[in-house]
Amino acid sequence: MEKKYIHSVVRITNNQLMHNGELLLTRSAEDSSWPVEMYRGLHLQYPKFFKMDNLCKVGFLAAELAMKDVGVSPETEKPDFSVLLLNSTSSLDNDISYQQTIADETNYFPSPAVFVYTLANIVTGEIAIRHKIKGETSFYIQEKFSPATLSDVAELGFMPHKGIREMLIGWVDFLEDKCDVLLFRISVNPENSISEWTDEEVSRWYEAGVQKKIVLSFVKYHYLCEI
Repeated sequence: MEKKYIHSVVRITNNQLMHNGELLLTRSAEDSSWPVEMYRGLHLQYPKFFKMDNLCKVGFLAAELAMKDVGVSPETEKPDFSVLLLNSTSSLDNDISYQQTIADETNYFPSPAVFVYTLANIVTGEIAIRHKIKGETSFYIQEKFSPATLSDVAELGFMPHKGIREMLIGWVDFLEDKCDVLLFRISVNPENSISEWTDEEVSRWYEAGVQKKIVLSFVKYHYLCEI
């Protein structure tokens, strides 16, 4: 079994966005659209984002940060990369939205734009398209978050015979405003890594707290504070 190494970690919860343990954004209000707030706070430019469902939005945002220091642009093809994700609710958040468009016979308006996101693996496709990832893209449904399962999936995902040497892997879940995301960029190369990939490290990052430095970044202003 070849060793694997963590190069980037993104954690998104209902109220916080963290990258490599540093808090980047906090939610300004419970009634706001948290995915859109994060997108604007990170100053991204990707108009297709606004067409995505919430699951795709949070997965996309996590991938943007995880790929930030990869060393090549999103436009560079990455044949040695894969995207492997898991969650417990599949695409249920969007499925509920779509059901609302067909539930009333007197107000029947099925939306193709909503229907297209009624598959959980659409998020892996959106990430692969954005970053020109040419390796495997897969989405698995698991009853609950499990570091051991992530490790099993990672082991299967590295395919030396196909040249896969790096991947985005993690837990991307969103249901009725409940967001639970932990995304890693890992590789078989230890250079510039944060740590070795182990079940213990995965669990630690899932439960990770917030470092002292807080960077709150919004569209029109920036400020840095210490707590």
